[in-house]
Amino acid sequence: MKRREFITLLGGAAAWPSAVWAQATAKRPLVAFIWLYSAELEGPKSLFRALLTGLQELGNTEGRDFNAVHRGAGGNPSTLPKIASEVVGLNPDVIVPSSTIIAVPVKDATSTIPIVVPALADPIALGLVKSEARPGGNLTGIAPYVKGLPAKQLELAREIVPGATRIGLLDDITDPKAHLQRPEIEAAGQALNVRIVPAEVRTRDDIAAACQALATERVEAVIVEQSTMLFNAAQELAQVAAAHRLPSVYGYREHVVAGGLISYGIDLKAAYHRTAYYIDKILKGAKPADLPVEFPTKLELAINLKTAKALGLDVPPMLLARADEVIE
Repeated sequence: MKRREFITLLGGAAAWPSAVWAQATAKRPLVAFIWLYSAELEGPKSLFRALLTGLQELGNTEGRDFNAVHRGAGGNPSTLPKIASEVVGLNPDVIVPSSTIIAVPVKDATSTIPIVVPALADPIALGLVKSEARPGGNLTGIAPYVKGLPAKQLELAREIVPGATRIGLLDDITDPKAHLQRPEIEAAGQALNVRIVPAEVRTRDDIAAACQALATERVEAVIVEQSTMLFNAAQELAQVAAAHRLPSVYGYREHVVAGGLISYGIDLKAAYHRTAYYIDKILKGAKPADLPVEFPTKLELAINLKTAKALGLDVPPMLLARADEVIE
């Protein structure tokens, strides 16, 4: 472009109405999402829809008020540090790691970009926040792990299989959120004189063999830990549990919708919906350091009667009466 033409263009731009010029040059905020698998899977898609609904209710529409970008690790946690660095390089206004296993490498990659985690676990011990009330750094979010919940799931297992004394535990040893659950379940088992039989998994490829091992051990029921990997394997877990006739207790209703027997835990979609509040506050100038970590207050019980019938189980009427959702 010749110098004369450049000056002419500048002169024309100066004559534009200020509102039009601002609209043409304004940069929409960028919100970056990182998933352990792919954002295109139904599980992450449903969670993202819940978050988008929350943002829309607060006046934020994707493509108009902010842009979103997604990155997935393909189920391979070892790639997360590289993905975290790439996302930080985009210089987004907010980063949303879908869970704690992703939040750790993201926090390692940046101490300045705001981070909001919809499923945060043990954040103080992991060095992610200074305290729940005043996180003090660049990270905050929702902590869906509720102390005492794994013990309640053990009680449910014994309620759905009366007199059970050998209960399996599908233990995801890669997820920080799962690390909190095993010792609590084992302590509850000891108090109830129930033997807990753990089967450790690192990837989805381990699930079938772990369930086979639990069936060989003749466990009477199985507790499936709340973890990102196991959440994304809901369909596979339901099928393997059915094949081995293993009555299983889960932490997320999505497992029951996929064909699992029973779940008791927080509504993960509600946690993502609430995450919108944090994103909205940050986009308006708030600092994560000043936004307290929140804990869900409502726990939901879901039961799949079709699965119970296939397993030859009679669901106690009192348990059915307590259910928030019954799938027939």
